[in-house]
Amino acid sequence: MTRVSGESTAAGESGEPAGSRTVIRPGSPGRTVAAADRGALRIADRVVAKIAAHAAREALDVLPPDAVPPHATVIVHHEVARVRVSLELDYPSDIGGQCTAVRHQVVQRVEALAGMEVPEVAVQVERLHSAQTRGAVQGRTQ
Repeated sequence: MTRVSGESTAAGESGEPAGSRTVIRPGSPGRTVAAADRGALRIADRVVAKIAAHAAREALDVLPPDAVPPHATVIVHHEVARVRVSLELDYPSDIGGQCTAVRHQVVQRVEALAGMEVPEVAVQVERLHSAQTRGAVQGRTQ
């Protein structure tokens, strides 16, 4: 058990898991506060955006060689995250299938890592990279 009055024991010494410790507040004998009631956790929007962008990279098998990595913007309101992912894809490819995979992976990872509901993931394809024009010289050829 952890005492707030300055005397504390390490987690696990009393046989309790670290997350379930109780606190005895000075001046209130016998009153304990559960771990979940002692504070709040706020995850910044930019952290959720980084999770979403990383999840989008995970969902895509291979990025085109000269593509910009996926970028995400997020709006969080009352533990609900609305996500927009911008990415670049190879062409020709199954664009709809890749966007569906990105949506699914973003929802799964944000819910698992941030504990937020994700009712909406908008995927914006910024650019298609054609395999035919990848090696071609831009401009006039003499």
